[in-house]
Amino acid sequence: MQVLTPNPQVPLYSLEPDELTGNKHFRMYNFDGVLPDHADLLIPHRKDHYLIALIRHADSSQWVDMTRHVIKDNTVYFVGPNRVIVKEGHKKMWSTGIAFTKEFLSFQGNDSLSKLPLIENPQNGFELLLSAADLAFVEDMIAKLNAEYITPGEWQQRMLGAYFTLLVTYLSRLYTEQYKETTNSADKMLLRSFQAKINACFQELHEVGDYADLLNISAGHLSEVVKIQSGKPAIKHIHERLTLEAQRLLCHTNNALKEIAYDLGFTDASYFNRFFKRETGVTPAEYRANIREMYH
Repeated sequence: MQVLTPNPQVPLYSLEPDELTGNKHFRMYNFDGVLPDHADLLIPHRKDHYLIALIRHADSSQWVDMTRHVIKDNTVYFVGPNRVIVKEGHKKMWSTGIAFTKEFLSFQGNDSLSKLPLIENPQNGFELLLSAADLAFVEDMIAKLNAEYITPGEWQQRMLGAYFTLLVTYLSRLYTEQYKETTNSADKMLLRSFQAKINACFQELHEVGDYADLLNISAGHLSEVVKIQSGKPAIKHIHERLTLEAQRLLCHTNNALKEIAYDLGFTDASYFNRFFKRETGVTPAEYRANIREMYH
């Protein structure tokens, strides 16, 4: 796995071209009773691509954005770019993984593919539970993808794209069933746009008015809609995103508190300390000590 370092604090892994196909944007991994790569275990990292995996059996767990998930058998797991992942477990596993980039989605000639619920993941989900019928369908699609993956030819990419589209569409239907959400009203879409802007700009912009300017609406209107749609003030969304990133850096790096404060856009480390304690109930130093004790 190639490591990119635009943010040196948590490694960012890119998708290496497959030796079999040379494809830089789509890769399949099949593990049939093999041990995981120990070099990748217990290493906090992010990916610059998407990964969907059918786990048939793996006695292990993973941390995703500070939440620990015990891996279940015959379950689909999925993760998008930039979420912090820590893999645990040293036992044999049986699984198939499908890794792909944003560019691969655009290559399919279907702009709506990147808008599917599984890809957008508005609920920040990680797993999809499968019925016997769901498992049979997913296994069938994986078998077809694997067959095409090892059969180079002029139709290979079209066939891979067709089976892939069918698979992620099916999984997106399961996503909407398992992660309930209200209908996509204009106000709900505004909330999503606000949250997307926060994800892109939280290190530089800390005020509701800044995001209202980006969305070309008044701060009052944005605050009103966000409070109605989410049940919490707009400023709380900004603070929660800052807090999450601070928790990631405190847990997964050895950076000094002043450096973390600066990276998150706080010019005063003491103000960052007060902000973090107000949001979490503990100081940054206390949080770092507590979370690392829990890991060990």
